[in-house]
Amino acid sequence: MLYTVLKGYYSNKGSRPSGNSQGFTYIRLRIDKIMVYRSHQGSNLAPLWFLLGMNLVLFIVTLIIPRLILVLGLIPAYILDSPWTIVTSIFLHSGIGHILANMITLYFFGRYLCALLGEGKFLLVYFIGGILGNILYILLAPPLSIAIGASGAVFALGGVLAIMRPKLRVFVFPIPAPIPIWAAVIGGFLIISFFPHVAWQAHLGGLVFGLAMGYFFRKRERIRF
Repeated sequence: MLYTVLKGYYSNKGSRPSGNSQGFTYIRLRIDKIMVYRSHQGSNLAPLWFLLGMNLVLFIVTLIIPRLILVLGLIPAYILDSPWTIVTSIFLHSGIGHILANMITLYFFGRYLCALLGEGKFLLVYFIGGILGNILYILLAPPLSIAIGASGAVFALGGVLAIMRPKLRVFVFPIPAPIPIWAAVIGGFLIISFFPHVAWQAHLGGLVFGLAMGYFFRKRERIRF
């Protein structure tokens, strides 16, 4: 999620680190119960491909018609006049680096969560995380700034994984060795927040929601035969 203060036209660039994950079937034995988690095989990835496709299509469209950024991007001062931007801004990106980082991370986080939680809960976390991130941006960001990007929604997915599977190890560029996903998500948020023209407010909103949902889902994991 990036932003810039409006000065007659939109202009910003940037990227953020991407995450990677490796799926596995995890079985934990306890005296009183067995907790079984599905593997990635057999999960429906159609919702994930839909999100990836929508982001790519809108990125190409805004390259051809740049002024659409001002129509679909989130501007706090104009949210009452353009309420749709609280959702449409989640599908926009400012450059190749921006969309690549978000889509690569979305693919690996989304692939894992579709298998772990199911497609419905995956979409729920993605959209509500993105929307809550945008609400926090509206409340805390400069009124005439514009925010675009899926980072708030992606941080929500990362927050869920950080709580539900904290020992899952991921690669984060440029670190050569895998690190625990909780460190990648929290550390990534803290580092990126210091970058210029980054909508840290949206990142924070998505991350807090994801952490809360991760705790909620983890408490309700049960075996299903």
